[in-house]
Amino acid sequence: MDRPKDPLLWGLFSAGGTLAALVLPALVLVAFLAAPLGWLGPADFGAWMEVVGHPLIRLVLFGIVALSLHHAAHRLRYTLYDGLQLYHLDALITVLTYGIATALALTAAVLLWMVG
Repeated sequence: MDRPKDPLLWGLFSAGGTLAALVLPALVLVAFLAAPLGWLGPADFGAWMEVVGHPLIRLVLFGIVALSLHHAAHRLRYTLYDGLQLYHLDALITVLTYGIATALALTAAVLLWMVG
C-alpha cells in the first residue's frame, strides 16, 4: 500500500512554524542583541563555544534549523504551486524546495558536529 507523503510534510511544516514563532525570536534576542550589547555580561567567544559544544544544545540547534528550513520549503512550495499556479511543475518544485532544505539541514548538522 502506497502511503501519501503529505502528512509528514505538513507535520514538518507545523513543527517548523511553531519553533520559528516561539524559539527563534528569543534565540535572536539573546545571541544577536543581548550578548553583543553586554546585557549578559562580557561576550566571550570561548563561553559561547562551550555552550554550543554541549551535545544537547547542538541537537536542539539542529532541530530548530532543520525544522525552520522545512517550514520555509513547504511555504515556498505552496506559494509557487498555488500562488503562481505552476501546477505542471509540481514534481520539480517539490524536489527542489525540499531537496535544498534537506541539503542545508545536513550542512548545519555537519557544522554543528565540527563545533563539538
